[in-house]
Amino acid sequence: MTRPAGAAISLFVLLLFLQGAPQAAQHSQEIELFEGEGFWGGCVTDGRFMPFGGESFTRDLYGDTRGNQAQPLLISDRGRYVWSEEPFAFSFSGRTLKVTSGHAEIKTGRNGDTLREAFQYVSRTFFPGNGQIPDELLFTRPQYNTWIELIYDQREDRIRQYARDIIDHGFPTGVLMIDDNWQEDYGIWDFHPGRFSNPRAMMDSLHEQGFKVMLWICPYFSPDSEPFRLANRKGYFLKDESGGAYIAKWWNGHSASLDLTNPAAVAWFQTKMTRLVDEYGVDGFKLDAGDADSYKDPAIKAMRDATPNVHSELWARLGLPYRLNEYRACWKCAGLPLAQRLRDKGHTWQDLRQLIPDALALGLMGYAYTCPDMIGGGEYSYFYDNPDKPLDEELIVRSAQCSALMPMMQFSVAPWRVLSEENMGICRRMAELHVRLSPEILALARASSGTGEPIIRPLEYAYPHRGYAGIKDQFLLGDGILVAPVLEKGARGRKVAIPPGTWAGDDGSEVTGPCEIEIGVPPARLPWYRLTPAN
Repeated sequence: MTRPAGAAISLFVLLLFLQGAPQAAQHSQEIELFEGEGFWGGCVTDGRFMPFGGESFTRDLYGDTRGNQAQPLLISDRGRYVWSEEPFAFSFSGRTLKVTSGHAEIKTGRNGDTLREAFQYVSRTFFPGNGQIPDELLFTRPQYNTWIELIYDQREDRIRQYARDIIDHGFPTGVLMIDDNWQEDYGIWDFHPGRFSNPRAMMDSLHEQGFKVMLWICPYFSPDSEPFRLANRKGYFLKDESGGAYIAKWWNGHSASLDLTNPAAVAWFQTKMTRLVDEYGVDGFKLDAGDADSYKDPAIKAMRDATPNVHSELWARLGLPYRLNEYRACWKCAGLPLAQRLRDKGHTWQDLRQLIPDALALGLMGYAYTCPDMIGGGEYSYFYDNPDKPLDEELIVRSAQCSALMPMMQFSVAPWRVLSEENMGICRRMAELHVRLSPEILALARASSGTGEPIIRPLEYAYPHRGYAGIKDQFLLGDGILVAPVLEKGARGRKVAIPPGTWAGDDGSEVTGPCEIEIGVPPARLPWYRLTPAN
């Protein structure tokens, strides 16, 4: 069982409170780009547009992190960097990068002449690792999230069945996440009595079967509930201009929102989380919401003035005492032992093609503990709105292959329910491949906790200035494993860029690079290559 490690978040909030809000002042920098120079950074969901520099692009990070992780950071493949302690706006036009901020100084510089050298400098300077990683099971075994299978119908019998099906169909056990709507109302810290007859017994059974269990939580409270009235009397919510509880509009309706700048509110919230650990045997938490844009309304009044992005950062830091954690929205928390999942993707080939560039961007911003979205897509409307529409089996298979050699892989839609026996078997073999290579993945995660380096990397990171910067359909696991999934429907072949060295393929082939090769990729194959030691 994973227990809290301490009250670090409360101390952090108190420190911020004592420091006061950032002073408004206009800062601006213009940078002339080198010929062919490309930049990465800003919002993770812009990874598909990176590297920036070839075309016009604009993004303002203040209160807009695009529903995923973000950093006040840009780094280039010529060793240059841009950093600020607060959000900034940036634009690329022609050969000029312009950066402006009304909140903090903009720092620029250069370290070496490569993407790796730029990253190593900013990592050790602005967000060094603390030597810790999230729970090892997140890396070594698959994750199973109940969201797509159960949506809002999270019930004890259906969760138990989902776990039995994982085992009965030969999939490795791992982390099981119970998603949204296990509570009667948001802010009530007990399992819904009409859907869970004995949640402690359910937890004990899941543990005996080989799972660790996470619960979905959010910073919202349903109005008019007893916990809402109690917390409201204590002043634990954000307030509106009249001094009452601010009622936020979010994807599940309208709710009061925890004031994360209030140390007492955060400490109280964590006591509720600890109770779930102690009373029910919960191992950790999926901390959803916390998006910066949820705090952008000027009517919001908090105990301490803070940018919308700081509210998002405080929500992320709230999960630090729990090694088993997961986040989708995050701000300026690189280097910390937090598992970071890419935002929900649709059940489409277009969204599948976004996984690699977005995941690579995540690592280059310092968020090394990367989880792609749920296999086959995690955007529930694709499954919920058309329940009788057949799913694309090929897409689910290729999605499992794309995820298998990333730091984490997460199932949700049940392969045994929606796939043929043959395609389910391919997904199972991908889960087994992840487990087989998990010692190497875990070693990279541990190394990252000290060096900050991404676990999965663009080819440009390890093999600079060879024309690899624009490759978005391959990635490196560490420096020594090259992964080239199929991301196009119906494709039975693809081109693979092979970096310098001799590489042993999953198919028994041996290739010496640098070169580009054409390979056959039948539905069951995930192409990957291991760099062999030089003689």
